Amino acid sequence: MFTFNISPALAWALLFGAGVLEIVWALGLRYSDGFTRLWPSIITVAAMGFSVVLLGLSLKAIPLGTAYAIWVGIGTVGVAALGVYLFNEPATFMRVASIALITLGIVGLKLVS
Repeated sequence: MFTFNISPALAWALLFGAGVLEIVWALGLRYSDGFTRLWPSIITVAAMGFSVVLLGLSLKAIPLGTAYAIWVGIGTVGVAALGVYLFNEPATFMRVASIALITLGIVGLKLVS
């Protein structure tokens, strides 16, 4: 199809955007009520698609293992933190510590890539 190069800085920005969209679609699953509510369902499916597209584009400059781990990590940290904030999920010491460890893993992967 189209062939173009992506700078490393743009690839990292796209990957971050993909991670944010992963948070959006994961939260959208909750609001879509099993895909029975139209607009939350549309937003959820659109965020899923765009998230994967941005992840795929980021792979032009970031290794697959690194990109995938960071994409999932951003989603995991974001959804876990927003679960505490939006849905009153427990914020126990071990939960917060685990989220912090995932965050450190994301930062570590970025630093070595």
